[in-house]
Amino acid sequence: MRLLYHLGGADFGLTEPLAHTNRPLYAIISHTWGLDSEEVTFQDIVNGTGKDKAGYEKLRFCSSQARRDGLIYFWIDTCYINKSNAVELSEAINSMFECYRNAIRCYVYLSDVPGTHGDWKLAFRASRWFTRGWTLQELLAPASVRFFALDHTLLGEKTYLQKDLSEITGIAISAFCGTKPLAQFDVEERFMWAKDRQTSREEDWAYCLLGIFGVFIPLIYGEGKRNAVRRLRKEINDILEDVITPTYQQSKPLLLSTLSSLTPF
Repeated sequence: MRLLYHLGGADFGLTEPLAHTNRPLYAIISHTWGLDSEEVTFQDIVNGTGKDKAGYEKLRFCSSQARRDGLIYFWIDTCYINKSNAVELSEAINSMFECYRNAIRCYVYLSDVPGTHGDWKLAFRASRWFTRGWTLQELLAPASVRFFALDHTLLGEKTYLQKDLSEITGIAISAFCGTKPLAQFDVEERFMWAKDRQTSREEDWAYCLLGIFGVFIPLIYGEGKRNAVRRLRKEINDILEDVITPTYQQSKPLLLSTLSSLTPF
């Protein structure tokens, strides 16, 4: 995992890859992607380019908001991954849920909510952010999620907006506010949370759910959504069997003893 930090002016630096045990406190941004050509990339940060891209505003916003919260480092998915490295890309996607869960603050940047003037909740409820696959884990994983409008106005913390969020997403408040572990929600219920969400690459519909189910699978772009979901379900079922089988084996002697004591009719 690499983190960004402010160098001064309009420049940002990127740390070397950091091990899980060696990460400083950091903020993280959740957003919807624009055109690929308008998002700041890993190469842009390394080469000091991309400052004229529309996506650079997200870096400025996240950096300044993190500093206001007393944080030096921040993370954004557009430019922390060296996508030319297939191994690094796979590791990054498989660990993305953890990246969000371990963040001190998550800032949701809603570029289609202009501000708080007028009935801003109409724009909030219609935001594209609620239709994307990857943003699902970005709502569920972090303890602190704050929503901001395009003009950087704070709309509210997810605990404050919990009723609206539940109505918009169909997700129980206990799931995204962390009062009930995700593993305690039925598998099919968790799949339903993503039912109407879209991803730019069809396989990502399955890959964006990895952390929600606590599983890891290799990325095979080109396999199609159906095959990706099939592999995801197989991994989920394998884990469930690993959990259920020891419990059954432990209870089997008692079960056999009980059955042998029964008198047939």
